[in-house]
Amino acid sequence: MRSFTHRAPTEIVFGLDTEYEAGRLVKKHGGSKVVIVYGGGSVVRSGLLDRVKESLDKEGIEYVLFGGVQPNPLISKSKEGIALAREFGADLLLAVGGGSAIDTAKTMAIGVMNPDTEIWDFFTGAATVTKKLPVGAVLTIPAAGSETSTSCVQTEDVTKTKIGFNTEMNYPAFAIMNPALCKTVPSFQLGAGATDIMMHTLDRYFNAHFDNETTDEIAEAILRVTIRNGKKAQDNPDDIHALSELMWAGSISHNGMTGLGGTRDFAVHMFGHEISGLFNLTHGASMAVAWTPVAKYVCEVAPERYARYARNVWGVTEGTVEEMAQKGIELTTEYFRSLGMPLCAHDFLGREFTEDEIENLALHCCNYHKKKVGKLRVLDYEDMVYIFRQMNNKV
Repeated sequence: MRSFTHRAPTEIVFGLDTEYEAGRLVKKHGGSKVVIVYGGGSVVRSGLLDRVKESLDKEGIEYVLFGGVQPNPLISKSKEGIALAREFGADLLLAVGGGSAIDTAKTMAIGVMNPDTEIWDFFTGAATVTKKLPVGAVLTIPAAGSETSTSCVQTEDVTKTKIGFNTEMNYPAFAIMNPALCKTVPSFQLGAGATDIMMHTLDRYFNAHFDNETTDEIAEAILRVTIRNGKKAQDNPDDIHALSELMWAGSISHNGMTGLGGTRDFAVHMFGHEISGLFNLTHGASMAVAWTPVAKYVCEVAPERYARYARNVWGVTEGTVEEMAQKGIELTTEYFRSLGMPLCAHDFLGREFTEDEIENLALHCCNYHKKKVGKLRVLDYEDMVYIFRQMNNKV
């Protein structure tokens, strides 16, 4: 194992009916005036929001509601929430939903405590977080892993720039995880969630260090479990076992465990961010579009790594190193197809990317020639243009 520092302080309360623990956990973590952050009407229609409110009422905790958070959450919506939380005098933010609600609550938690700093400056790196409000989460979809991660993603409204911002300050204080809450998640969203879980692991697994045995085998196990249970959950949304495995795999996939001792790569995520930011495509689905062209391009310099992935995750044992590596990429692509994910631009746009769009995507991805992405194979602007262009090819 190579050197690393790991901290995962989020308190996990996992199991059926755990949403009734919300009030107790809010009080335990110092909350008395709470903003409940959520998305659309699903948490209302399912009765989940009422159960959370009942739990808060039982503990005598004041709260206000902040709904309407959209997928690929916008920084403007977070700013609205920051203003509401300040006016209310909130001392804890409680997200009820998936990654978008949790990331919005994380952004609000920072904004409330830093009134003299433009919130977007934390995402661009122009400002550093030193204080925030605590955040709790009631998770409703296995996907983003935001309930246990340092990550927070927002999209700037005008430029459609989507940035992931990482700091230990982003760790939620607690996360409530009841797999039964996922039973009403639409099939496409479950597929996108399974894809996102895999990519949180794959973007750590395909890094420049190949000698971290424990970390690599944890990652491979998470991938196998996700592959097994993702399609099961889609085919039978009442399969609590499959949903529970996905939910826990999603948390482990993004709490750092699957990349300890390595170097964060996240190349596929960087390409996916630009696609979902510009076209408002579901985050996990954008990863499926980006996977094949990025993997094929990076595999050219590290076929041994991809061959190991094919062998230990997909059971591929025949062929040369190069043939096994390509087979692993193909099997992953076909799995994403089986989940109903788009695999090229035409699958979600009904057309190819234009050359202007490709240039715009690449310029955003390299921050106008200020950065490169990837560690296993470092990718510059020209590489990005090539890879985005490959997304026009039907898979």
